[in-house]
Amino acid sequence: MPAKKAINADDLLPYEEYAATRRERKRSLTEIKKHRRMEVGPHATFYFENYDTMWHQIQEMLYIERGGDDQVPDELAAYNPLVPQGRELVATVMFEIGDPVRRANVLSGLGGIEEEIFVKVGDDRIAGVAETDVDRTTADGKASSVQFVHFVFTDVQVAAFRNENVAVEVGFTHENYTHSAGVPSAVRSALTEDFD
Repeated sequence: MPAKKAINADDLLPYEEYAATRRERKRSLTEIKKHRRMEVGPHATFYFENYDTMWHQIQEMLYIERGGDDQVPDELAAYNPLVPQGRELVATVMFEIGDPVRRANVLSGLGGIEEEIFVKVGDDRIAGVAETDVDRTTADGKASSVQFVHFVFTDVQVAAFRNENVAVEVGFTHENYTHSAGVPSAVRSALTEDFD
């Protein structure tokens, strides 16, 4: 069965129902996310999104902010663009540095990094396409610690991604962060479900 590509208001649970099942739903999501994340270099973690991760994100926003039905359209507009559309992978890339001074120093040297993220399948490099909802690099060249990136595949690249004999890696070509990493088999297996 193909993966769902959009979250509708009808897919969401009423506040009380979600609240009553929140703990077990979070536990279930933890299992899903375990095979949809990978670290690249000393600071970056890729969290590959799908319908389930975005559904949960919307439910959490509704639970925390308690905006009710009036809040739903804004949450759907914010998170539906991060649900893969059958020929893409979508990642939230986070630069996770605990110390605020060190974080500011590192991010100040990573301006434009949202344009330097890739997935490589065999010899094909698929450049990431950053979400354009807001600028993720400030005018003074400081990168945001959170980036949202789409990787659009051709049919041939999808077939290669599914072939266990073809190497797959993700990484960065930014001059100050040239790290990459091979995609672990468990992550790769989970991500193949994002393709039609």
